[in-house]
Amino acid sequence: MRVTLTRTHGAQYLGKNEAGRTLTMSGSPDIGPSEAGVRPMEAVLLALAGCSAVDVQLILQKGRHTLTDLEVTVDGTRADAVPAVFTEIHLHFEAAGDFPEQKLERAVALSHEKYCSVARMLEPDVKITTSFAKREG
Repeated sequence: MRVTLTRTHGAQYLGKNEAGRTLTMSGSPDIGPSEAGVRPMEAVLLALAGCSAVDVQLILQKGRHTLTDLEVTVDGTRADAVPAVFTEIHLHFEAAGDFPEQKLERAVALSHEKYCSVARMLEPDVKITTSFAKREG
């Protein structure tokens, strides 16, 4: 796996994977213009959310359940020191579809405890917690 990150201007960077897909990242506005991108620590939270969301979707689909909507909200708490690493992260899953609520609970737990590679990289240094809710729709 390889990605490249290229400075475009100011504190603005363009990340690209081997397939050519891109992500705009920005540094602190203190070091230059950075209005259009995701900050690196936000990208960590998004990576965790994406990894977990894919797990939850796959687990529900393998159980022959229909998932019509999934949203993951992630809150991260950072240390008040340099480096300002994450100390705690909470993921909240809201999903809709044709499945019992306990199946969503199981899928979230399996992702958190077993399958999500990003979570495994962050723990045990970061306390990761989860919650979930089933929505209508």
